Amino acid sequence: MASFSGTDISCIRGGRLVFDGLSFSVSSGGALLLTGPNGSGKSTLLRLMAGLIPPTLGALAWDDVPVDQDPEDHRARLHYLAHAEAVKPPLTVAEDLSFWQALSGSDKPVSAAIDAMGLETQSALPGRYLSAGQRRRLALARLLVSETDLWLLDEPSVGLDTASLAKLRSAIADHRAAGGIVVAATHVDLGLDGAETLSINQFAVDPAQMSAL
Repeated sequence: MASFSGTDISCIRGGRLVFDGLSFSVSSGGALLLTGPNGSGKSTLLRLMAGLIPPTLGALAWDDVPVDQDPEDHRARLHYLAHAEAVKPPLTVAEDLSFWQALSGSDKPVSAAIDAMGLETQSALPGRYLSAGQRRRLALARLLVSETDLWLLDEPSVGLDTASLAKLRSAIADHRAAGGIVVAATHVDLGLDGAETLSINQFAVDPAQMSAL
């Protein structure tokens, strides 16, 4: 059983201490929801978890092994869904997913991911013609063609209608049932059974305290 954890993490961005002394742990089949108002540090924590920025203090670990011992190995085990979908305008939906499938070395079928996210009628459509909701569903479909254990999702429900949100829940449930781990920053209830919640606010630092740190 895999585990992903962080111990006493602090992060300074732009001269501001975003959070301090933050710890978490989530194991195979688990889900961790990051909550807090805009600007509280949810996206910063996800970027830190993805290895895009380093912690100022503290450490991340996979199966109790610090991830900074092998950053490339850590990046290979995760898929990070950011706010921006980075859809390639000339690529069709099917071509985009085939690219991500090859990038991750996966043999998961592209057609199944297209069906799961309700993109059947858009499969031959170039990215430049997709609506905002369709681009978001394409970004989510990339998760389904990637062989990754850890999903890091930044506001995954943005731009999704009720039917698409149900597809997202189903995809997350299947990933967890297969032993995967999900960490998601969210403002809404994603309806994930057994998910734990981490409020970033409890680790926030009052700017008035900065001079004492």
